Amino acid sequence: MATPAQRSSLGSLIFLSRWLQVPLYLGLIVAQAIYVWQFMLELAHIFSEVFLHGGMKEADIMLAVLGLVDVVMIANLLIMVIIGGYETFVSRIKLDDHPDQPEWLSHVNANVLKTKLAMSIIGISSIHLLKSFIEAPTILARDHGFDTLLWQTIIHLAFIVSAMALAWIDNVSVKHPPKTVDAERAPELVGA
Repeated sequence: MATPAQRSSLGSLIFLSRWLQVPLYLGLIVAQAIYVWQFMLELAHIFSEVFLHGGMKEADIMLAVLGLVDVVMIANLLIMVIIGGYETFVSRIKLDDHPDQPEWLSHVNANVLKTKLAMSIIGISSIHLLKSFIEAPTILARDHGFDTLLWQTIIHLAFIVSAMALAWIDNVSVKHPPKTVDAERAPELVGA
């Protein structure tokens, strides 16, 4: 049987293990930098096509801009995961007096983070679906093109239903928080 000191040491080791997530968040920061680079390359390509090579069709410009919006939304998702995940699971980021502190960071928890991530994923999926609908004549001309559009729509609807379920679960858990056991009555409850 473990002594209280051993249990305390084991608990401390388990609690310290949260710092193993730091390299993961640093890796996501590197991924964020890659997305910034990708955004700049795509923006330079659009600029070059429009101003140096005679222009682009309106539909092509719209698709290119939707690609840029997609990159920005994924970058926003990364920021939420990096900052919110670190704040929730590793350590507090003390930004109380910082004027640029994100509004959502003051009340972030695992449920809020999941709901915000689900909403971001819906936004990203919406951009992809819109791009597919703009390219619908081309996609429908391919073999199984209709199936491709159908499955993209079904997957998008699954994201929406999942996000609604997460929001509902969060709402229910806030309205009905878990009951705490009264410390004085705990022994009689355990024996009951």
